Amino acid sequence: MAKDWFGHPRGLATLFFTEMWERFSHNGLRALLMLYMVGSIQQPGLGFGERRAATIYGLYTMLVYLSGIPGGWLADRFLGRYHAVLYGGIIIALGHFSMAVPGLPFFYLGLGLIVIGTGLLKPNVSSMVGSLYSPEDTRRDAGYSIFYMGINLGAFIAPLLCGWLAQKYDWHLGFGLAGVGMLAGLVQYVMGKKHLRDMTQETRDSSGTREPNAAPLSRGDWSRIGALMLLTFFALLFWAGFGQAGTSLTLFADRATRLTLLGFEFPSSWFQAVEPLFIILFAPLFAWLWLRLGRHEPSSPVKFTLGLVFLSLSFVLIIPAARMFETSGQRVSALWLIGLYFLQMVGELCLSPVGLSLVARLSPARITGLMMGVWLAATAMGNYVAAWLAGFLEDRTFSYVFTAAFFGMAVAALLLAVLVRPIKRLMARA
Repeated sequence: MAKDWFGHPRGLATLFFTEMWERFSHNGLRALLMLYMVGSIQQPGLGFGERRAATIYGLYTMLVYLSGIPGGWLADRFLGRYHAVLYGGIIIALGHFSMAVPGLPFFYLGLGLIVIGTGLLKPNVSSMVGSLYSPEDTRRDAGYSIFYMGINLGAFIAPLLCGWLAQKYDWHLGFGLAGVGMLAGLVQYVMGKKHLRDMTQETRDSSGTREPNAAPLSRGDWSRIGALMLLTFFALLFWAGFGQAGTSLTLFADRATRLTLLGFEFPSSWFQAVEPLFIILFAPLFAWLWLRLGRHEPSSPVKFTLGLVFLSLSFVLIIPAARMFETSGQRVSALWLIGLYFLQMVGELCLSPVGLSLVARLSPARITGLMMGVWLAATAMGNYVAAWLAGFLEDRTFSYVFTAAFFGMAVAALLLAVLVRPIKRLMARA
């Protein structure tokens, strides 16, 4: 068996497919959750109002990512990354199977289990990718871009399969299929264990308890942590805009966009597969581009700025479509949303995989899991802000929400552009 996988460590393949199936389960649920609560034109749901549904969606997505902080800490101190990912995947699968059972108690129980499981799995599988490379290995950013393609392969397939079952037949079949996907991920994760290595700095006392390395953080460590925290704040703002995909943009697809192609009617949840498809197509190009640029490659803060710029442009594009729908009452072409998701794809590839790589590279090794949890906390809070903004749809228009998102992203991009040099100095300080 070859030692490398497309020029990268073999362990990247194991983590690629593990995260692919975890994202299949996550995005299968994300594509359905808002529609299930408010009801779709193709399938009645729980009948919740937009504000109540957005609040539940926001709390759920916030807790899913916020749970990465205790999940990373538990892996650093007690479980180790490998077992944290394993136990997390099992709990996630149980959560989806709970939601496959009709009834609100099973619905809320399932959401709670998925929150707990994702907190264990998500930060630690991302940290394990970084552990496959030495600190000086120039393949790290490219490796994270490939890993990110795996995330989006699962995110692409999930709405097509789970969305079809849920909106054409029964919501609970869609939830159950998401759980089957997580089980598939666990099987291949266990089979690929030999290609993984946990590089968390830890020792064991005589009782077998894991104890973290007790050496204090240096001034350079704190400087780099400071840079990470600043970039994490701007990532939070990015996810507040990007999170509209699961809320206001999902409702725009269901209520304001034409859902037929050559006489074939497709589920509105299928739009959730568009942006991941673009990621799959363009992630290899970005991985090649960063390597090709060499010493001319933009710094991480510049890439973050570009991510915010492209995200703001995506809302500039969709505002006219929203106004056309609000004026005429006629559904608009699907090309508007497809164009929006293309611009958001560019923004995401400039920020998200780069952020994962940066956390793995700059974090002190003994707290990498915790820092990855903090990074995911930005996604948590961003998703909550996104849901809060989408809640205005109960008494405001789509164009109002999209305009607010544009201004928020544009201001964030300008502010980060001003801070690029100070952040670079913090990153480089020894």
